[in-house]
Amino acid sequence: MNWNAISFDWNHVRAFLATVEEGSLSAAARATGQTQPTLGRQVAALEEAIGVTLFERVGRSLTLTTSGAQLVDHVRAMGEAANRISLAASGQSQSIEGLVRISASDVLSAYQLPPVIAQLRDRAPGIEVEVVSSNAISDLLRRDADIALRHIRPEQPELIARKLADSDAYLYATPDYLARVGNPKVVDDLKAANFIGYGAPDEMLPHFVAMGLPLTRDNIRYHSDSGVVGWHMVRQGLGIGVMSEHVAALTPDIVRVMPGLPPVSFPTWLVSHRELITSSRIRLVFDHLAKMLG
Repeated sequence: MNWNAISFDWNHVRAFLATVEEGSLSAAARATGQTQPTLGRQVAALEEAIGVTLFERVGRSLTLTTSGAQLVDHVRAMGEAANRISLAASGQSQSIEGLVRISASDVLSAYQLPPVIAQLRDRAPGIEVEVVSSNAISDLLRRDADIALRHIRPEQPELIARKLADSDAYLYATPDYLARVGNPKVVDDLKAANFIGYGAPDEMLPHFVAMGLPLTRDNIRYHSDSGVVGWHMVRQGLGIGVMSEHVAALTPDIVRVMPGLPPVSFPTWLVSHRELITSSRIRLVFDHLAKMLG
């Protein structure tokens, strides 16, 4: 190893990589929790240290130079190595205190996780929990979260997954709304009903059709990317929506629509990184979630 050839600061390399990955200094500053001027100085310091111009500055925009582009793959490999070091260090920590980040959908975060976390507080009061409420899949390999609750099984070999109990979802609405549309008795009666979509209507419609419902795009009158917001639309009597049986049981102002309809079943997977799971605090939270949600 030629130690004299390594004349740059890792923090400056990190600033360069963040700028490339995020697309701008301002976005990189937000992602790294720094100010934009600080990040800009770090990138400039790296350029001076290695004697290479990394970005062309045109007004407020940055464009990678040819030399900068040639370094990106090497710098990205350094970032991945640094991330593996962080993972290994976290995994070797045996403290039952500290932060654990749990990623879950907004519905699961709002309705199912709080009582589970309350029981965890009594068991391990030194653990701090951050709930990353998102309907996007968190990247555990890049430490977006320590533990994730997902409805699809992960395929990455670096991750471990434990399947929890399958859940059933049904159609629900308020009694007043069902009365307004004539209390549907058969699926054809649903043609005139409004439905609540979770996400874009064109993406939601195939799921309704797969349930055997004779709906069109026009039936999905109200929709939101947030499952919590969509569920509140159902509770306000705006239409019919799909929800897990467990969450519906916590919502006294709604009823099942046509109880004879078969459920939509879906799995829940508890996921973490193989290296992180050796951390006592993360293992404790992982096992607690498996026990309470399994």
